[in-house]
Amino acid sequence: MPLSDIRVIDLTRILAGPFCTQMLADMGADVIKIEPPAGDPVRGQGIIRDGVSWYFAQFNRNKKSVVLDLYTDEGKETLARLIEGADVLVENYRPGVLDKMGFDQARLDALNPDLVVTSVNGYGSTGPYVDRPSFDFIAQAMSGFMSVNGADGGDPMRAAPPMSDLIAGLYAAFGTLAALHARKRIGKGQRVESSLTGGLISMLGYLSAEYFATGEVPKRTGNDHPIVAPYGLFTASDGQVAVAPSNDAFVVRFLECIGLGNLLEQPDYATNERRVRNRPALNEHINARMSEQPVDHWIEAINKAGCPCGRVMDLQEVFTDPQVLAQDLVLDVPQPDGTTIRMTGFPVKLSDTPAQLRHPVPSLGGDTDQVLASLRPSVKKTG
Repeated sequence: MPLSDIRVIDLTRILAGPFCTQMLADMGADVIKIEPPAGDPVRGQGIIRDGVSWYFAQFNRNKKSVVLDLYTDEGKETLARLIEGADVLVENYRPGVLDKMGFDQARLDALNPDLVVTSVNGYGSTGPYVDRPSFDFIAQAMSGFMSVNGADGGDPMRAAPPMSDLIAGLYAAFGTLAALHARKRIGKGQRVESSLTGGLISMLGYLSAEYFATGEVPKRTGNDHPIVAPYGLFTASDGQVAVAPSNDAFVVRFLECIGLGNLLEQPDYATNERRVRNRPALNEHINARMSEQPVDHWIEAINKAGCPCGRVMDLQEVFTDPQVLAQDLVLDVPQPDGTTIRMTGFPVKLSDTPAQLRHPVPSLGGDTDQVLASLRPSVKKTG
């Protein structure tokens, strides 16, 4: 596996940090999840089956759990020993907390100058908001992300998944791999940082481009595309169809497929700029035509015409869809007690060194003795 020679000390909890370290673990890294005696708070959240939080399981597979009480000198000494033999340390405390624990950069450099230290936080480690706590909902609000979601004239709207946590975790994993690669050239580790708010801001690129160019704040457009028409959800006789004609060539294919190619000859719809301006009337034409046939008809016809489209599926439909199953995006994870936990599979496919399921979801502290025994005989279990 691509990261089988990398050891990661994981001081993270909740979501953004664990998502980062799980991606590293899925690619083969030896991830040691350090938990307090009470465990990661997520162990007690979400649906609990057979004593296991499936929310926790989704983001902590392929890891080992070691319990350390980092409020004690013994716990800190054990963490120091683990750091000495690690390649990466990942933490998602607020900036400065790791320093107060006795592991500032000078101490980390002394313990292990090759160490890559990855931090995930709310706002970054500089600026006036450094000390503020943050969660996904706040990051969605303060990044501008929420302001562009929702219907025109309606309230700002959050995305259902915790997008800022997931994006920050992705960026943290990406930055960690970049720092590990750079270590071969510069001969030492370095600090990597991603933030919930910064990650979401970076994802607004095509909207911020319009803002920077015009100075105008983007309006909420719901399921319509802010700068392209037609584009969005359209109503068939028995449901809705998502259609994404992202440029003029796709618009021609789409409208000709549904028998409305003649609309492009009308001045109101001849260019994308005019179609956006006259979107409500254009959508009325399209909905009237598409309501004559069921969803299945349009999915087949529009895809055959070469225009991207798809049905709006709930999660039951998603996780029984033949394409999803063919991509192994549903994973059944056997547990030591004979139970099985179902979760999403590996989204990144590598041809020669693919992600693998190597460890079940760890029980709290289940690997403490084994991991600490490998350090030195005098290290004892704490917590």
